[in-house]
Amino acid sequence: MLSVTFLGTSAARPTVERNVSALALVREGETLLFECGEGTQRQMMRFGVSFALSEIFFTHFHADHFLGVIGLIRTLGLQGREEAMRLYGPKGAKKVLTQAISLGVERVPFEVTVTEVKAGETIGEGGKGKRDGYDVHVFQTEHGGGSVGYALKEHERRGRFDVEQARAAGIPEGPLWGKLSKGEPIELADGRRLTSDVFVGPKRPGRLVVITGDTRPCASVVDVARGADLLIHEATFGEEEKERAKETGHSTAREAAQVALAAQAKRLVLNHVSARYSMSAEDLVKEAREVFRETVVAKDGMEVEVPFS
Repeated sequence: MLSVTFLGTSAARPTVERNVSALALVREGETLLFECGEGTQRQMMRFGVSFALSEIFFTHFHADHFLGVIGLIRTLGLQGREEAMRLYGPKGAKKVLTQAISLGVERVPFEVTVTEVKAGETIGEGGKGKRDGYDVHVFQTEHGGGSVGYALKEHERRGRFDVEQARAAGIPEGPLWGKLSKGEPIELADGRRLTSDVFVGPKRPGRLVVITGDTRPCASVVDVARGADLLIHEATFGEEEKERAKETGHSTAREAAQVALAAQAKRLVLNHVSARYSMSAEDLVKEAREVFRETVVAKDGMEVEVPFS
């Protein structure tokens, strides 16, 4: 299973309908948190996202993207958490986050490590040790201050095991099937030695989820999002404010759709929308779908499943 729950979808400030930036990605029972705007811990409780997470990823350090980490760390401490927490962010992360988590807290009763990352790096170790079946890649975005985005990319999967072919070859169902499906050769009771290439298809790609954070449309996002199963791209403004988008380092819905089209992504979710679209973002959807049809606008509490192709 791989899914994304949007905890906060508003740009700059919370509204009645939308909280500020945060989303939780859940893969095979493991939860990764991206951004942690003010009030994120309450959104997690509201939408059923587990506090049993070990990693938080920040794209940049504007207040609406990280202030919630103060309350979340404090709550986890009050709950008696002992497991270490890892925080990742671009240049400046150690200073900003270290100061933030110590604000109003006498002592954090569990280890918190802060790692500064940069574009081109792969964050290969997870909160519970080596990542199982995926990596988190860091890429450059255009929002000033060394902002970055993150791409979760699964490793290739084994090819499909051809059950009918195995039966036709007289291979008894059971451990021998398991060995072949893992690519191991087998020997049958009649002396035949068989290899897996006849019974197992070509390797299959894993899934790719790309989270841009705040950014102008840029080539680096197109490159990392090629063929993405899900592209989550900010769309703070509509076309009527495209000049303001340029001035503030943001994107319009149409520009986000153009990125998705260029990358040949499978689906686009628009996120980080201006307060003017808080109640209804249909204008943004309309603009984007004129360019890229498989587009929706995120809203707080929305969950998106990411199936295998």
